[in-house]
Amino acid sequence: MERLDADLQSQRNVWTMKRRAGYSLSNVVRAAARLFVGVCLIAAFWHGVAFAELRVDITRGSVRPMPIAVTDFIGADAPARDLGRDIAAVVKSDLEMSGLFKPVDPKAFIAVEKSLDTVPHFQNWSVLNADALAQGLVTLAAGNRMHVKFRLWDVAPQKQIIGQKYTTLTSNWRRIAHIIADAIYKRVTGENGYFDTRIVYIAEQGPEDRREKRLAIMDWDGANHHFLTDGKDLVLTPRFSPSRQEITYMSYYRNVPRVYIFNIETGRQEMLGDFPGMTFSPRFSPDGNRVIMSMAKDGNTEIYTMDLRTRAVKRLTRHSAIDTSPYYSPDAKKIVFNSDRSGAQQLYLMNADGSSVRRISFGKGRYATPVWSPRGDLIAFTKISGGRFFIGVMAPDGGGERLLADGFLVEAPTWSPNGRVLMFFRETPLAKKGGKRTRLYSIDLTGQNERQIVTPMDASDPAWSPLIP
Repeated sequence: MERLDADLQSQRNVWTMKRRAGYSLSNVVRAAARLFVGVCLIAAFWHGVAFAELRVDITRGSVRPMPIAVTDFIGADAPARDLGRDIAAVVKSDLEMSGLFKPVDPKAFIAVEKSLDTVPHFQNWSVLNADALAQGLVTLAAGNRMHVKFRLWDVAPQKQIIGQKYTTLTSNWRRIAHIIADAIYKRVTGENGYFDTRIVYIAEQGPEDRREKRLAIMDWDGANHHFLTDGKDLVLTPRFSPSRQEITYMSYYRNVPRVYIFNIETGRQEMLGDFPGMTFSPRFSPDGNRVIMSMAKDGNTEIYTMDLRTRAVKRLTRHSAIDTSPYYSPDAKKIVFNSDRSGAQQLYLMNADGSSVRRISFGKGRYATPVWSPRGDLIAFTKISGGRFFIGVMAPDGGGERLLADGFLVEAPTWSPNGRVLMFFRETPLAKKGGKRTRLYSIDLTGQNERQIVTPMDASDPAWSPLIP
């Protein structure tokens, strides 16, 4: 069965979905949320920092990964060394998954410095063709706290280019690793990283006619996984707020689909409003103060906005067709959405007040789930053509369409906060009759670096968070 745009599918199948109500958030998720926001870090450049020409140009169509050596972080005792080894492993994994870095195999290391205060023997690293060297030190302190020092060296000119220190709870070691990887990424590419982020998605299990769908959250690489709902209610289309640690999503409560907001830090959830008809496809505005969504009323589906401060609702579209999947431009001046007003699903652009509607997709096939890049330069989408699904991007005027991934079913792209990577889900039929496997994948804008994001069960409809504050 074809599946294009979960929002439209939900709207068409609303009367056939019968689920019980109620959901919960466990104490462990609340504790994890507090840990995420409890990091205290100190970033300080040490003496001797020099800016060399260590650089990867990520705007090219093809990028040669930069060789980088990442040593296990030094520690004075076994617990500190264990943490240092774990931190280094996550840093290496982040950098390698970006496709821009190629960590040197530790088995090839000639000698590793025993002190962070010692200038490296650069010849030992240059013979390994390493362009950069990352080193660190972990020191444990009272109160389950730790201090992490980190240095990045440019091997050819033998210069330090980053020196930073972080102080936090030892339980936050993984987040510190992501922050360090972000620092390396930014220094080498000139653009912000995306590793200190989270993904909210729909965790799926069970037969197709009784599919359980739960809201789940994890680090961008699949670690620190938690469920946010208990599976009693069907949930769909989660989306992060760009300004707060909140999620908006659609849930079937008492057999009626409604839009909800979920606060990750407090576990509080609330329904946006008891609107007549069905509400779905929610997304936040760039400032986080509004939610834009579709509402089916009197047999007609239109796009509305709600001001979260006043709860005032405004209708934006007026057409007999199905208008859905709205998404704001980063400057909040434009909205992209999909509609079948031309006879088949296509992408349209309009001003934020609903005026000047114009079609922007004209390729062969049907288009859906548009998502505006945080950079403002591209719109990602799902496309179906010739019986296959594609993840693609185009300019806001519809030009320059490029297809990055394809498959039996690929859908629901979401952008990394730096606008250089997309995540989506891929559904693959299994040999067993009626069976399927659904997994999350990331891919960069070159279309050449596709990676699976491991989840404990089937996964769909991912949404990428902004960088964690």
